[in-house]
Amino acid sequence: MSGCTLAELEAALKAQLSPDWVELIDESAAHAGHLHAPVDAQGVTHLRVRLAWAERAGLSRVAKHRLEYDALRDGLDRGLHALAIDWLDSPPAA
Repeated sequence: MSGCTLAELEAALKAQLSPDWVELIDESAAHAGHLHAPVDAQGVTHLRVRLAWAERAGLSRVAKHRLEYDALRDGLDRGLHALAIDWLDSPPAA
């Protein structure tokens, strides 16, 4: 199984969701060797996604998560093992 890169995952999120702002953080190294981590995993296995998307602010947390999981389905099928999602009300100040 070929893993995904951060660039591929970010492109999928931007193409399907068009967020106002997005940041992807690869947390794979911090989880290497834990109980359910894939032993032969390549690419990103643990991902934290932070995004702001004013257009969808009224959606429930579950609805937002469903949208993100749908956008990242290919990555999940290709070895993305864990996903943390942080929805922000607005992009962080620069």
